Amino acid sequence: MSVQSIDRAFDIIELLSRESRSIPMTEIGRRLDLHKSTVHRLLASLRNRGYVEQEAESGNYKLGLGFVELASLYLNSLELKTEASPFLNELARATGQTVFLAIMDGTEVVYIDKAEAYNSLRRYTIIGKRLPLYATSLGKAMLSGCSDREIEELYPERNLPRLTAKTLPTIDALMAEIRQTRERGWAMDDEEREIGTRCIGAPIFDYRDRVIAAISVVWDIQVNPELTWKNYAKLIVKAAATISVKMGCTKNKIRQLAAS
Repeated sequence: MSVQSIDRAFDIIELLSRESRSIPMTEIGRRLDLHKSTVHRLLASLRNRGYVEQEAESGNYKLGLGFVELASLYLNSLELKTEASPFLNELARATGQTVFLAIMDGTEVVYIDKAEAYNSLRRYTIIGKRLPLYATSLGKAMLSGCSDREIEELYPERNLPRLTAKTLPTIDALMAEIRQTRERGWAMDDEEREIGTRCIGAPIFDYRDRVIAAISVVWDIQVNPELTWKNYAKLIVKAAATISVKMGCTKNKIRQLAAS
């Protein structure tokens, strides 16, 4: 699609957004001074993506639910970062380690925030970074909220690309660890993404009691060889539970963890 076509598509979107009624295709073309074939082509593309809807009876066009979904995802992300921020900072101070907040996008972890025990100019270098779900504690924590079938559909090839010698090699190995994660409430990354680094993560739930994000604590094994998973398990699970309550989670177990 050319830049001109993109501009015209946005012209149509902006026109529809200003109207409280649906609009015929001919009116859209007339008001934007566009040829009928151009309007038809752009509307068809926007309709296929859910950004425009066509009324069955009148054949007129209006904005679709696709925009509602995008706005909802954006607002949820903003709310999540706002609610989580003080608890990320508190967890970073309590552990003396770096803490991450991430969401899930397809088969990848997307980092959206970071907190350190000290002020750092590197804070925003992680924002937007993507990593495989199966090789991170954040990813496994979020996968724990998916059904076994959903997880298997993400990895139809069964074998998982190795990032280090410790990366889980197959979907079966991943599924076994996800089941453990569900039982104990936290996930681990034992040098599976990067040799010398360990992470522990816990899921964050929303008002639908669905996993929407995760937080993690990461440490360097050489710097802190004495640390084990038990050092941080209770801290990170409680922090994730507290954020979940802030996001409207109603699970009794989560509320109890947050209050403990």
